[in-house]
This record gives sequence, C-alpha cells and structure tokens, in this order.
Amino acid sequence: MGHSGGMDRSARSRVLLAGSLLCCLVPSLGGPNVCTTQSATSASCKECLLTHHQCAWCSQEEFGVSRTVTSRCDFVHNLISRGCKKEFIEGPGSSVTITKNLSLSTKESSSSQTNFIQVAPQKISLSLRPGAAASFKVHVRQVEDYPVDLYYLMDLSLSMKDDLDTIRNLGTKLAAEMKKLTSNFRLGFGTFVDKNMSPFSYTAPKYQNNPCTGYKYFPVCVPSFGFRHLLSLTDKANSFNAEVQKQRVSRNRDAPEGAFDAILQASVCGDRIGWRKEASHLLVITTDDVPHVALDGKLAGVVQPHDGQCHLNENNEYSASDKLDYPSLALLGDKLSENNINLIFAVTKSHYVLYKNFTSLIPGTTAEILDQDSQNIIQLIVSAYNNIRSKVELMVSESPEDLSLSFTATCQDGVSYPGVKKCGDLKIGDTVSFEVSVEARNCHPPGTEHTFTIKPVGFRDTLEVTVTYNCSCSCSQQVETASSKCSSNGTYTCGVCDCDPGFLGARCECGEEEISSDVSQNTCREAEGKTVCNGRGRCLCGLCVCYESEFGIISGSFCQCDDFSCARYKGVLCSGHGECDCGECKCHAGYIGDNCNCTIETRSCLSDDGQMCSGKGNCVCGKCQCIEPGAFGKTCEKCPTCPDACGTKRDCIECRLYQTGRLADNQTCQKLCKDEIITVEELSTDNPEVAVCIYKTESDCVMRFTYSEESGRSVLRVLKEPECASAPDTLTVLLAVVGSILLIGLVLLAVWKLLVTIHDRREFSRFQSERSRARYEMASNPLYRPAVSTHNVEEMYSMLSKSYNGTT
Repeated sequence: MGHSGGMDRSARSRVLLAGSLLCCLVPSLGGPNVCTTQSATSASCKECLLTHHQCAWCSQEEFGVSRTVTSRCDFVHNLISRGCKKEFIEGPGSSVTITKNLSLSTKESSSSQTNFIQVAPQKISLSLRPGAAASFKVHVRQVEDYPVDLYYLMDLSLSMKDDLDTIRNLGTKLAAEMKKLTSNFRLGFGTFVDKNMSPFSYTAPKYQNNPCTGYKYFPVCVPSFGFRHLLSLTDKANSFNAEVQKQRVSRNRDAPEGAFDAILQASVCGDRIGWRKEASHLLVITTDDVPHVALDGKLAGVVQPHDGQCHLNENNEYSASDKLDYPSLALLGDKLSENNINLIFAVTKSHYVLYKNFTSLIPGTTAEILDQDSQNIIQLIVSAYNNIRSKVELMVSESPEDLSLSFTATCQDGVSYPGVKKCGDLKIGDTVSFEVSVEARNCHPPGTEHTFTIKPVGFRDTLEVTVTYNCSCSCSQQVETASSKCSSNGTYTCGVCDCDPGFLGARCECGEEEISSDVSQNTCREAEGKTVCNGRGRCLCGLCVCYESEFGIISGSFCQCDDFSCARYKGVLCSGHGECDCGECKCHAGYIGDNCNCTIETRSCLSDDGQMCSGKGNCVCGKCQCIEPGAFGKTCEKCPTCPDACGTKRDCIECRLYQTGRLADNQTCQKLCKDEIITVEELSTDNPEVAVCIYKTESDCVMRFTYSEESGRSVLRVLKEPECASAPDTLTVLLAVVGSILLIGLVLLAVWKLLVTIHDRREFSRFQSERSRARYEMASNPLYRPAVSTHNVEEMYSMLSKSYNGTT
C-alpha cells in the first residue's frame, strides 16, 4: 500500500473511524465486544450495523472527540453510558407486522362458510436487520366437514383387467363411505396406459387397432394411449359408475407404465378436471407396476423435457405423449404442491417399497397396498384420507437464499419441538402452531422487497411473507462536503469524516508528513512492549492500517482481529454454520458451540413413532445420546434388552405377518416396522444376547419369537405358526364321554363289589367266630353233654373170669 495518494478508499475508511477510538477491547458480557473489535472495518454507520445485529452507531458530533478509548460503534447501553444521547443512536432492529389475520374457521362457522380459513395469519410483513431474527407464529386447524374432490386415475393395462371388473360400481360405494367424512364430496375419473410408441407399446400395423392380436389369453383390447380424462369432478356417483363400465383394457409392450404423464396432466389441467379452490384435492392412482421416469423417453427418441403444462386436446386426451419426455419427480412435486393436491399411490404389494420411497421425495404423498383385484380400494382410500387429515406439515416456497428459516412445532400435546415443522396424530378440529424464526444473512439496497409463502402441504391456505431489509442509517441522508468539521479536507456524515486523498485522522487533520512520526508509532501499540499494530499492519498518522491477507480480513484498532483464526470442524471454519469474528465463531441461527457444529434442531432425533430418541435418550447437537442401558441406533430405536422390547416388536409382527393389531393399517405398519422378520420352524434360544418373547394372540394362541440386532439390522425370528390348541373332533369327544361314563361305572361297580366282598368276608368271619364259640360251649356245658356210663375194666374182667370158672 502506498502513501496517502495511493491509498484506496476502503483503506482510508478503515482508518477514519479508528481515529475516533485508538483501541478496541471493551468487555461485553465477560468477552470481547464484537462491535468494537470490528471497528477498523466499521468505518461508517452502515458498516457498523452490518457488524452485528446488536451494534449501534452514535452520530452525535461531540461524541468521541477526545483521544480516549471511544468507538461510535458499540452496544446501545455502552453508547448511552459514555454520553451519547438516545436521539443520535442509530440501531434499527427487526420487526414483524401482521397485515391480514382472519380467524380460523370452526365447526360452527364451517357449515355457513364457503371460504374456509385453516391458516392464520394470512399475510405478514417483516423488516429484517441482518443477524437479528424476527419470529412469528402460524396457527393451523383442519376444518371439520371440509369439501373433498377425489380424482380416480386408473391403470388400464391388461394386467389390471380384474381390477376394472371390481370397481364397476365403485362410485356409489365410495361416495357412501366418504359421506361419513364430509357432506361435500365430488368424484372424477381418468385412465392411462403408456406412450403409444415403440418400445413402450405395440406399434406394428397389425396391432394398431388391437394390440392383443395373437394373445390367446385375452385376444381383444383397445389401442394404447397416454392419458384420457373421462369424467370431470361431479357429485353424481352414478355417472362415475357408468363411465367405468364403458372402459376396456389395453396392452403395452414393456412392464413400466406412463403413470407420471397422467399424474401431471391431472394436476395441471384444473379447468378440465374441475378442481375446486375451496376443497381438499385427492388424486388416487391405482397401478400394479413401476412408472416410467424422466429420460426414459429417449428410448423412443423423445428428448424434450416436460414443460409442466396442460396438453389435453378437444377429446380430453394427452396430446403431447409423443413429443414430451416423462416428467421428473421434482416437476411432479412442484405441480402437486402448486395445485394443493395430495397424491395417493394405491399399488400392489410387490411394488409398494418403490412407491413408498417416492413419498419421501414428493411432499403430501402417501402409498398404500392394493389387493390384486382392488377389493380393498374403498378402505384404502378412506384410510389414506384419514391419514392425510391426521397430520400437518409446513412447506416453504420461493424463499430467498440469504434468509435463514427455523421452525418450532407445538402439537396437540402442548410440547414444543425445535427444528420440527410437522405434527401428526391429529383429530379433525385440533389446532397446532408453529413458531417461525426468519433471519437475514445479508443486506440489500433500500427498497428491495422479497416475498415467500408458508403453507401446510396439500392446503390451499397460505401465509404470504413480505421481507424488506433495514440496514441503513437515517443520518446518512445528511452530508456535508468539504466540511469545516473535517478540516475542510473531507466529507462529514453521521458524526465522522471521510477524508480526501492525502489526509488521514478523525478530522482529516493529518497530512502525509505526519504519517510516520515516532509519536504516531507509539499510539499504534496495543500495550507497551507490543509490536506496532501487532505486526499485522502499518501505523499511519497514529492509526493502524491492517495488511491484506490471503486467508481473510485482518481488523481491529491494533490489527488484533481477523476472520480466519476461529475453531474449525472437519477443516471447515466455524463448521460452515457461523462467521469468524475476532477469533470467535458467531453461529448462525439454529447452531451453537465453539465451532458452531452443534445444531439445536431435533428433527433428526425423532424416531418413526414420533418420540424423541424413542424415549430412550436425549437429543444433543441433532444426534441421540442413548441413556437407556442397552439402547443404541440413530434414534435409540434398537434395544433388545429393554423391558418394552417384546411389546414393541409384537405390534410389528402382528401387522406385518397377520395384518392385525394396533398398527394394522399399511401406512403406520410400514413406517414403524422396518425390522427383518424371518419365519422359522424352531426357535434357537441359546444366545444370551437374543431376547426371547412370548405373547398371547387374539385367538388365544401362544406366539413365540426372538429379537436380536445383527449387522446393524433388527432381526425378528418368529415361529411359522402360533401354538394353538386344536379343535376337538365331535366323534372323539362323544366316544371319550361315553368311554369315560363306562369307565367310571366300571370303577364304581368294582369299588362296590370290593366293599361288598370286604363286608361279606367280615360277616362270614364273625359267623365263623361265633360258631366256634358255640361248639366250645356245647362241649364244656353238661347240659349239652350226652349220658355216659363208666365201668371199671378190672372189675369187669374179674367178674367175667368168675363167671367163666363157675360155668366150667
């Protein structure tokens, strides 16, 4: 940098303000004062306001004239404490002005209103100062008995023949079901197949009138077509039935269908379709295969991208099918959102995952599993509609890039969720609110105005936000050229001088000859013993003019500050989420920490069931820190050892395998249950890290399964069949009962016989005993003894001998 005359104007400007302060460090809240540390670059009121949203400028002439540590750029309370009068302080802030705020419609008012109000307020004006966020609240309420327009878009390829037969009387049944949800329902109908071009369709001459020629399973069908609008939205269900009954299927050559062409035309041809502004718009598309996407048209030589316009001819047929490529997902999303249409993919199970992935790319879209013959189409539509009406999600359109928006949702539970702009599990009539914080990162010229909109997905109601920028000083309108206040060597404005070439100093009082004097050099040292301008600048006229650096800007009264020496995260200064200010990161809205790497948003911590870190951890810097022992995963959703692990996984098994339980509807089941489920013949329970779960089913059977985490995946192994008691056979039961009766009879008879035998034996024994006793008594009692004569043998012998001898 050369002397005076060769010094550029920005360098002079940096020196001008520095002449009013000589040093910079004024403590604020225990740290460096951001307003004064940037003083070398805040050479004007405007630059001061851009330094920090809390910095203010004092334009009072007498302020800071003495050679003391004084800066015109400082916090308001510091300026006042140092003698600046309030009327001379330039420190505008951000402000919010509500310009239209009609009350939300209620159940009572909705019956008499045609212009329903579901979002309040409707218009807001913001005046933003860079860095100063402005906040406002948006209230959303789903009005009861809200009108519904439903357009039924059907794939008429040959594989959908059985579905066509099923829906021939759909209009009457669907209208009856939807009447339970709204008294104002209209129904429309359209069909599609694919581009009638090779290689997508059969185009040989023999197939022109009948592409099914030679197909033995179904020899007659109509020619292929892109999209055909058949019935505008009407409340006459019979008209829908009549139109459906006229339809015949067609046949295309490849598997994918031209669904995206049809969706776009049904979205943008509002006058033909008949979409009402004051109604909820549902577009139901039924198909059993994947769609063609952008760039597929090149296969047929169609290279012109889709223009997003309506191309229906006088016959209500898509006329640009052979001229425009298939639309992209981004274009579909824009047109659906622009026309407030909720898209419902009703697809067969084999393609459900693909269409489910589409829903994350197209806001306001849901996917449901369609039976092979569309038998469940009415329940599917009603379920999808209820699901759409049970949630509110905000989206922002046309937001300027230099605006930073953050959201905090307050749902029906009354809890605030920072970083979240969606509420679920709502009932009709519930009111939810979102606090929106808007911050400008840059300033724009006076008169610049930007407009963007905030709206719930699928709603026609919007909040229009108009933004103007407030970063100018009113004092800058008063300019004095060759002012005596600047020694006639400069221009005076907002209390400071802008010196002419060759002059420096607070009052342009310093010429070239005074620039390098020893006295001036001493005033350029931050403290005694320190190098001049900290070795990062030149001392000119007693003031430091900092060197340029390839790394950034060096600033400060003594060149002690810069914007490149702050903490980094993964090599990025302030993580890319903040500004480096004198060695300290000043984080953008939504980020905190020394290096601004910590987000305060909690959306990434919400588990699929809507809980913060699955209720098992805390959200820190946008990441879950699990506190439940054994819990892990991105949202602490994995926890085989947690007490509620079996209960949670049970719900998934019931809905995935048996379509029962509290998560039985497809949307909820597929959202919450992403585990891998394997059916097995026999469970292995040897691994101690595997949770073994048992529960009783609705049919009183016992289901057993195991839960484990393998290679980052949750794996559930389930028995193929629950353990159920088999139903008894009637004949078996009869025989068992008869046999049981006979057996009991025989047992009782045997017992009776035994008792009788024992009794008889006891009686017989008693008889025998008494008999023996009687014999004894007869033998010993003289009464019972017979008469007995007793003779003496010897005497008899003697007598006989005597008698014999006498005879002889």
